[in-house]
Amino acid sequence: MVLNANPARPFGAVLTAMVTPFHGDDGEAIDLDAARNLATWLVDQGCDGILVNGTTGESPTTNSSEKAELVAAVVDAVGDRVAVLAGAGSNHTAHAARMAAQAAEAGADGILVVTPYYSRPSQKGVVNHIVEVAEAGALPTMIYDVPGRTGVRVAADSYRQLADHPLIVATKDASGDVGAAAGLAGETDLIWYSGDDMLLLPFLAQGGAGVISVATHAVACQFAQVVAAWDRGDHAEALRIFRQTIPVIQAINGAGMQAVMAKAASQLLGAIPSREVRAPLVTADDAEVAAVRTALVNDGLLVG
Repeated sequence: MVLNANPARPFGAVLTAMVTPFHGDDGEAIDLDAARNLATWLVDQGCDGILVNGTTGESPTTNSSEKAELVAAVVDAVGDRVAVLAGAGSNHTAHAARMAAQAAEAGADGILVVTPYYSRPSQKGVVNHIVEVAEAGALPTMIYDVPGRTGVRVAADSYRQLADHPLIVATKDASGDVGAAAGLAGETDLIWYSGDDMLLLPFLAQGGAGVISVATHAVACQFAQVVAAWDRGDHAEALRIFRQTIPVIQAINGAGMQAVMAKAASQLLGAIPSREVRAPLVTADDAEVAAVRTALVNDGLLVG
């Protein structure tokens, strides 16, 4: 198991929610070789953690065996260098628990558990779900609070209950509520990660550990520099570097199609061979790719 030696950042500081590369024009099969190469490239660029089987990894459209194979492939590629987290997300608790156990068997270092989506359970249901999934994986577990996608938020009292569980150590907070995160981080021993690229600096300012990012498919090196500058107290430099990345963040995240645009960026940068996605997502068209290309060129990441 490769967890960061720094207990304040057990999963690292700059993690990528990695896309899942596919073969062919219709995403017929996962390209495991491409996944290994992408994970290696991301770590070489500055990521110190990788998340697979998240929403950006198109987890709703990959089956159980594919998920396990992807975890094993990425662990094989970079598991001796960084922590590899695996998403175990479902609105069916038993299904999510099986995914967590399967990820552990495949070599994951930790589990990311998103709140049950669409069903909108009570807070008791939210807590029970997260605990059951964590215990099934029996690995350090990170909560994923993303109410804009799930339709339910983790309430403050629920965070307090979950923080008492020995396996539940962190949260990926994509609520957008930095103030609430600051308060809860002070009340509990949970480690807070930003789930929103644009909020990296505000979370660091409130004692956050770092970010689980989509834009780091392109700006991992810069995000690592931002965190390093922040850690040494050079906040002006951290802000300067971060501001350079904003057009890329907006190009990848702005339309809400993160998996689509992250694949377009990764292909443009030569990190993956194909930008194909699985339905209901639609592969980026030429105009969308051109917009991403412009942002990458303007940031000096790609020659125009």
